[in-house]
Amino acid sequence: MTDNLEFTPWADPSQKPLIRFENVTKKFGDFTAIDNLTLDIYEKEFFALLGPSGCGKTTLMRLLGGFEQVTSGTITIAGQDMANIPPNKRAVNMMFQSYALFPHLTVAANIAFGLKRDDLSAADIDARVDEMLTLVQLKQYAKRKPHQLSGGQRQRVALARSLAKAPKLLLLDEPLGALDKKLRTETQFELMDIQEKTGTTFVIVTHDQEEAMTVASRVAVMNHGVMIQVDTPDRIYENPSSSYVADFIGDVNLINGTARVVDGVVTMSWAEGQPKLSAKSALDFAADAACILAIRPEKVNISSTKPGSAHNVVRGKILDIAYLGNISTYHVQIADGTIIKAQSANNRRLARRPFTWEDKVYLSWTDTAGVVLAE
Repeated sequence: MTDNLEFTPWADPSQKPLIRFENVTKKFGDFTAIDNLTLDIYEKEFFALLGPSGCGKTTLMRLLGGFEQVTSGTITIAGQDMANIPPNKRAVNMMFQSYALFPHLTVAANIAFGLKRDDLSAADIDARVDEMLTLVQLKQYAKRKPHQLSGGQRQRVALARSLAKAPKLLLLDEPLGALDKKLRTETQFELMDIQEKTGTTFVIVTHDQEEAMTVASRVAVMNHGVMIQVDTPDRIYENPSSSYVADFIGDVNLINGTARVVDGVVTMSWAEGQPKLSAKSALDFAADAACILAIRPEKVNISSTKPGSAHNVVRGKILDIAYLGNISTYHVQIADGTIIKAQSANNRRLARRPFTWEDKVYLSWTDTAGVVLAE
């Protein structure tokens, strides 16, 4: 995500979006892939479309690229209506997951391919290729063929080729999907650095929550062709708009109950004979309305004795333990049968676990740790 905390054009009414989807619907026969979607994306954003397979995110990208036409609604880029404008006439480039490099061409020739079709001089092409090689740190590999490169290097060649023609907008379709986890993490930061240096607007399609949260200035969580929530990564994580978003982004505990609201504090009944839970909420619930408390595992404390000062305390039994090196996750069954995950940092070498299977423990959290949702 961008380091510039002042970069919030979506919060400034005077800013005009680079991309505007207005009431866009896309149907394939009777199937609705995109359903009456309205969305603004701003210049220099690194915008992530996130969702499960079949949610419509790739269709949305193909509409932007001109590979599909809308059924209804309008898409504008830099104020220009994209209706009937073919892909090669748009100031847009697309980088595919397969990279689609020409195997018989060198790295430099792959990057130069699109430039040669623009009738540029040889000197201008060489200068631009050199600039792109420097940007992606591959100058020493200029004469190699794609098969002589690692997966991460091929990914950077594809990125350099996509950026060579200086598009206003670069579309990235699962660009890191072919890389192993460690290389993916490294490449995410390289992508962010390149995007910041070029100032190009990036729109990335991914189903990887961690990837979207790492690289994006804003994230759009999609499901069934609808935008469920569009916001900054921290707000998506800390203030999900629904249980779907809370559950899709990261790990979360969901406790069902009924609500009563007094002075902005929700008191939630959740199991017969159990102490009520409390949480602050901006939502207004009718008395005894169904609600869901969403709380992240890292915000749940686990202890063998009952804490005296916590706002929320529940008792349970440890069913499972996952040791993940830096943290341990405890799966605890509480009174209504719900399994709650609590995490603790392993900040010293473990001689023995503080808790083990079948232990009775207390889980606790503050009244600001969770979010109460209507659905």
